[in-house]
Amino acid sequence: MDTILFPLPGNEHLTELLVQKLNAEYGSATIRQFPDGETYVRMISDVTDKKVVLVSTLDRPDAKLLPLYFLSKLAKELGAVCTCLLAPYLAYMRQDKVFLEGEGVTSSYFARLISSFADSLLTVDPHLHRIPTLDTVYDIPTQVVHAAGHLAQWIRNNITRPVLIGPDSESAQWVSAVARQADAPFIVLEKVRHGDRRVEVSVPEVETYHKHTPVL
Repeated sequence: MDTILFPLPGNEHLTELLVQKLNAEYGSATIRQFPDGETYVRMISDVTDKKVVLVSTLDRPDAKLLPLYFLSKLAKELGAVCTCLLAPYLAYMRQDKVFLEGEGVTSSYFARLISSFADSLLTVDPHLHRIPTLDTVYDIPTQVVHAAGHLAQWIRNNITRPVLIGPDSESAQWVSAVARQADAPFIVLEKVRHGDRRVEVSVPEVETYHKHTPVL
């Protein structure tokens, strides 16, 4: 089965690299907004009997969700065999439990929404904290790519005397894995949240590494 990749705006360079690595086709589509803010999509490339991969990192996810939904539905109407969402960063993993009465577990809602239009999901090191695996909340096949080895290799090749810094306690699982493979020390910042935008941060043992290069 032939594979064709369509990038959302801002994901073109990554898609070009993937097309070269996968010997796949770079899809052409039009995505724009009408003056009233509604989304217009058009697939120019032929997707008949092909596997369609929609490429979009999901920072600022709300603005990207409708284009992804429309493109996935359109691809199947035009004869695509299946659609895969390739999202290097997967959004809505933060709210994985009810912290305050009346809140929603939006990680589950978002997962069901993605599962309603994509046939599979590929992402890089999702923020799994209280959710053990993506399969717990997603109803479609999911695959996780781990970046620790590649990050560690880059650090070894480019940074002299590195010290890795994790932004909070939840990052410890990732920063420790990279540090171990890079043969480098690491510290984790201590963060206290007083709201969505007011955060108190302290740096433990920072004086120990004053001759090192910090890698956040």
